[in-house]
Amino acid sequence: MGNIGFPEMIVIFVVALLIFGPKRLPELGKSLGKGISEFRRASSDLKNTIEREIESAEIPQQSIKSAIADVKQAATSAGNALTAAAEEVPKV
Repeated sequence: MGNIGFPEMIVIFVVALLIFGPKRLPELGKSLGKGISEFRRASSDLKNTIEREIESAEIPQQSIKSAIADVKQAATSAGNALTAAAEEVPKV
């Protein structure tokens, strides 16, 4: 399927004019425009909701850095405690 060009649009318009008549055609165009607008709005809302959920699910970089610093501090404390305990053990 290719793109719809000007001649194809004219054929579609003439067929729609014959099927629906000149009085009903403006109503159909208006309804079609509202439908397309509502579809675009709904898809945009869905996209924004998904992006917000992804952003809220991600862990902030600062929290990761803070967690790493806490782990390093805990490891240093544990290492110091082990060193102190090893010094207290009598040598045989």
